[in-house]
Amino acid sequence: MSNNTLKVALVQHSNSADLQNNLDKSIAGIRDAAAQGAKLVVLQELHRSLYFCQTEDTDLFDLAETIPGPSTDLFCQLAKELNLVIVASLFEKRATGLYHNTAVVFEADGSIAGKYRKMHIPDDPGFYEKFYFTPGDMGFTPIQTSVGKLGVLVCWDQWFPEGARLMAMAGADMLIYPTAIGWDPRDDKDEQIRQRDAWMIAQRAHAVSNGLPVLSVNRVGHETDPSAQSEGIQFWGNSFVAGPQGELLAHASESEEQLLVVELDQSRSESVRRIWPYLRDRRIEHYQDLCKIYRD
Repeated sequence: MSNNTLKVALVQHSNSADLQNNLDKSIAGIRDAAAQGAKLVVLQELHRSLYFCQTEDTDLFDLAETIPGPSTDLFCQLAKELNLVIVASLFEKRATGLYHNTAVVFEADGSIAGKYRKMHIPDDPGFYEKFYFTPGDMGFTPIQTSVGKLGVLVCWDQWFPEGARLMAMAGADMLIYPTAIGWDPRDDKDEQIRQRDAWMIAQRAHAVSNGLPVLSVNRVGHETDPSAQSEGIQFWGNSFVAGPQGELLAHASESEEQLLVVELDQSRSESVRRIWPYLRDRRIEHYQDLCKIYRD
């Protein structure tokens, strides 16, 4: 492997109410990735548990944990043992009554390189995240690691070009999106295809607009709605890695658990940005209105 390449891996799996089984799947994926030479492994959003935001239930705050805490201790040890960088996703208890949806980056030496608290928080039927998560207060700052500056964002962030742009403007070498997104089983097939395609197009566009690779990892499988108010969520998988022109380098199954391993050519961003120098041509003196909610 040359100095300009980096082998990355995405761990896509289903989840159950058995926390230990979920953890075992994540760890098995990381170990498999390491055996294949990966130096960066990304886990899906909230990989420790079921996607609990389908309902509003105060008992579910028991799932939250501190950072550092038991999960971070485990992933620190694993990163050091396998000599790789891990991006994990945790339900962070910052204080009593204050919780975040937080991605944590573990360095290959067993330290915590940094964390990112999810900024954009959805509140839709089946995705009641505003009940559980306080919006992040750390801004959009890439996390420096031995494999580069990682522009880590989380799920709902992937629909907002502003977050991707700000990460790129701060020198991110790639954009990373741990995700938990799926269909309402009542939607017809055409609507499901439109939603999935929009999800992929939006993120591939971030790759194009910023000349950076995008790593997006989602879960699979059906998870029931504990309140029985809906038919639950069918998570649509489709984890993927896109190159700096939005090209698909790897694409996972829609329904099966899968480990994606792909080699990134890190010199591609340099050459693409020379051809398409969007940062050069930005007209920032005319963008002030972007700081308004709406131009009334």
